[in-house]
Amino acid sequence: MAFNSGQIHGPQLVAEIQAWARDLGFSQIGVAGVDLSSAESGLLAWLSNGFHGDMAYMQTHGLKRARPGELVPGTVSVITARMDYLPRTTAEGWQAIEFERLQRPKEAIISTYARGRDYHKVVRSRLKKLGGRIAEAVGPLGHRVFTDSAPVLEAELAVRSGQGWRGKHTLVLSREAGSTFFLGEIYVDLALPPSLPVTGHCGTCSACIQICPTQAIVAPQRLDARRCISYLTIEHAGPIPLELRPLMGNRVYGCDDCQLICPWNKYARRSALPDFDEREGLTGRQLAELFGWEEAEFLRNTEGSPIRRIGHERWLRNLAVAIGNALRQRDEPALRAALQARLEHGSALVGEHVSWALAVVSQEVVHPR
Repeated sequence: MAFNSGQIHGPQLVAEIQAWARDLGFSQIGVAGVDLSSAESGLLAWLSNGFHGDMAYMQTHGLKRARPGELVPGTVSVITARMDYLPRTTAEGWQAIEFERLQRPKEAIISTYARGRDYHKVVRSRLKKLGGRIAEAVGPLGHRVFTDSAPVLEAELAVRSGQGWRGKHTLVLSREAGSTFFLGEIYVDLALPPSLPVTGHCGTCSACIQICPTQAIVAPQRLDARRCISYLTIEHAGPIPLELRPLMGNRVYGCDDCQLICPWNKYARRSALPDFDEREGLTGRQLAELFGWEEAEFLRNTEGSPIRRIGHERWLRNLAVAIGNALRQRDEPALRAALQARLEHGSALVGEHVSWALAVVSQEVVHPR
């Protein structure tokens, strides 16, 4: 049934949007206004402290991140969407299972969200379908969809639209779903009633701050990305700082520790979609095996995965650090042999991290070239 935008009441339209979104696999829909001026000072302070590290794009767009109407002229409302990502087969007590993986130093740990299909593709395609469905209902609609893909203050918009509150680890937390979800937005030129925000429920808990391996959460809701393992293994293109390498353990793509320890993630929800099911070949694999992948094999095994975006060189860099950390716990010939085979790699970045890893057991200090 099609609706005329002049004849349908705002709350009724939002209810319709929520129903269409559920059919597309989204778990929650909210609406935020476009006045984010109160968030501008915090954004500027974060940037001035250099907490964004190498992510120059965070600074390039300046305050457009906090000004939806400037980013997409004509925008008067932002529809926010939540999509849960835990694989459908996730076992009860999954947090304990993931912590146990970290105690197996020869196993490569990939962040839970990255074990399935690239969420950018899944969320964006479904947001486009939702935008099209809204346009069918209301007539001509100016809109644009985003999911971690443009200068958008996603967490701020999510909080303002009632998706949850900002946890001390800076992620959005929901009483019904923890923090294991993706966010997406549709900027629209249609005035919609904003959703009511929810109150925060972290209380005195600071487990996420305490457990962070690199102490990247420098204060409640303040993250220094330059120390974050997710940033170091994904966004950072250069050598990983020497003092942080031993703290990375066997994490080769992302880090889930702050989410695993969070009490609210006992309510984390499994995805309704098969897209986020764990891919064979990316979970429970040994470091040495993955380190042996040549570029063609890496591209083949990461096709459609968010991991592909870091490229083969950074993949090897991350694995070399993890192997070095495994050797620190126990010197094993097979791991040393895997490193030796990469010593003559054409990449100076890979070679430097391989040399560091080989020097770990003898406690030699290897400085970047």
